[in-house]
Parts: sequence; C-alpha cells; structure tokens
Amino acid sequence: MNSKLKNDTFLRALLRQPTEYTPLWMMRQAGRYLPEYCATRKRAGSFLNLCKSPDMATEVTLQPLDRFPLDAAILFSDILTVPDAMGLGLYFAEGEGPKFERPLHSEAAIKALRAPDIGSDLRYVTDAVSQIRKALDGRVPLIGFSGSPWTLSCYMVEGGSSDDYARVKTLMYTEPKLMHHILEVTAQAVTQYLNAQIEAGAQAVMIFDSWGGALSHYAYHEFSLPYMQRIVGGLKREHDGVKVPVIVFTKGGGLWIESIADIGCDAVGLDWTMDIGVARQRVGHKVALQGNLDPSVLFATPEAIRAETERILASYGYGSGHVFNLGHGISQFTDPENAAALVQAVHELSRKYH
Repeated sequence: MNSKLKNDTFLRALLRQPTEYTPLWMMRQAGRYLPEYCATRKRAGSFLNLCKSPDMATEVTLQPLDRFPLDAAILFSDILTVPDAMGLGLYFAEGEGPKFERPLHSEAAIKALRAPDIGSDLRYVTDAVSQIRKALDGRVPLIGFSGSPWTLSCYMVEGGSSDDYARVKTLMYTEPKLMHHILEVTAQAVTQYLNAQIEAGAQAVMIFDSWGGALSHYAYHEFSLPYMQRIVGGLKREHDGVKVPVIVFTKGGGLWIESIADIGCDAVGLDWTMDIGVARQRVGHKVALQGNLDPSVLFATPEAIRAETERILASYGYGSGHVFNLGHGISQFTDPENAAALVQAVHELSRKYH
C-alpha cells in the first residue's frame, strides 16, 4: 500500500496487482456536464484562464471527486498547453474550438520550433499539479497527462481541429523530414513536461494520442508510435520510491494494440470499438487495460448503463489489470445522475471478478 494514499486501487490495477474491485475514472470527468464546473468556468471568464489558474484548476479537478466516489483524479488542463508554450499562440474561438495564431505553415516556422522552458512557460501546470496533490490529501491518486507528438502536431500544422487532416498529412507524405522535425521537438517537450508533472506530484501519467487512429498502418508506425515509445523510455518511472505507471491511449488504435503494448507502457487505453476480452487475450500478459464504455451509453437509462458495465466487466473476466473508463471523453450533455449510476455499477458489479 502506498503509505500516503487512502485508496491506491487505481495504481495497483495499472501494475496488475490484486485489487478488491475494478477501479474507475472518466476521461474529461471535470467538464461541462457538471453544473459546478460551468459555474467555475464562467467565473474564470475563459477556458484558458481556467487552465492557467492553479487555484481554479484545483477547484475543478476536485469537483467530480466530491460528487462521485471515483478512484483517481486527473489534472485539469488541456493538451494544447505544450504548443502554446512553444509560441504558437493558442486561443479559443467561441463555438469553434481551439485555434493557433501562428500555426506551422512554413518551412521556416517548422525549423524555428523549439521545446519550451517547462519551468517558466508551463509553470502554471506544475503549480496546479502540486496544489491538486496537496488538496487531494491522499484521497486518490493524481493523473498527469499530455497529448502525443502526432496529435499535437495535427493541431500545430492544421492551426486548429480538422476533419480530414489534409494539411498535416500532405506535409507528412511530401516532406517527411520536416514532419519528423516537428515530432522530435514535440517528443522532447512532452518528455520534459510529463517528468515535471511527476516531480510536482503526478502519481500516474497518460499520453493521449487522440488522432493516431487517423493514420494508415504504415504512417502510425512511423509518425506516432515511435515518438510515444521515445517518451515512455524517457520518463521517470519511480518518484519518492513509488512506481509511476504510464498509460498510452490511441483513439482508433485497436488494430495496433500489440505494437502499443510493446513500447514499454504499463497500460493501454481502449476506445469502445474493441472487445476488451479480445484485447486482454492479445496483450493482457504485458499490460493493464483501461476502458472502454461508449460514452453515449451514459445517455441511456441506469439499467442500460448497468447492463453495458456488466458486459465489459464480464468480457475482461476475472483478476486484476483493468481500469474501467469510457472509450473517450464524457459528453457535455451527460446527466450527472447517469455518471453516478456508472460509478456505482462498476464498484458493485466488479467485486465478484476479484
């Protein structure tokens, strides 16, 4: 037992050690589906202000834990803090999502790209980590995170969200050297960033490769996976004498689960398109698995939520090594009562498998 933690079920599951039940947390658990989050965000004036204020980031990180008996907290931040710190000028256009003032649209811009000074440029994130860790007072572990180099590059080259990734893929296929330069600099930045979060108190870290599934088989293995492997290899896997597990999540990456399990991470996140039992047969001897309820199930009735929860737990089967989660972030239109029903279902129904 981690002496400072009152509940270390999540960390033990990630390390495939025995647990009494299957732990869970939800991607985007501090978000717009919670009225208390919306109130804090309104007070902050903007999403970026919320991210950049350690006090408010701490407040919203704790909100879901005060409402539901979740087994982990996740730092409230955004994956785009890294490219913002690299000087690309992040802003949020109302109703349009994230945009960059200075996207990587020229060879000169790409060649000028440098890793940020984490200590100064991203100090607000590490300050938030320390503050949240203190505020948690050992209730549950704190997860730190970053976007993957490929996913961050998509935003940096496209200048915002994209439906077809035409600009970044054109660069990748016509100027692979330039693409690799962006990825190398970003991988270096992400490694330093996650290590700074670990030093500040993050007890597990997660790499979100949200757009990895947009790549072909070949491109994924050249432009996304090797950079995540490099990051995993450069992380502090122990801090204060305690292991710090690493989770890697490629949305749409079920096809490549064996490759992902081989990069040295402790756990692989799954989206809802893959059967978790099949995933366990394929890689469960190497890694823990995190997932993988379709977030839309939370629009249904508590009975339907229970039935789907049971289905996933039964598919995973007996023993440890499963962290229950959604296959992607919780929708802003989810009724908090349904999130509560999920937490209760997982905690009740999973005991018989342990």
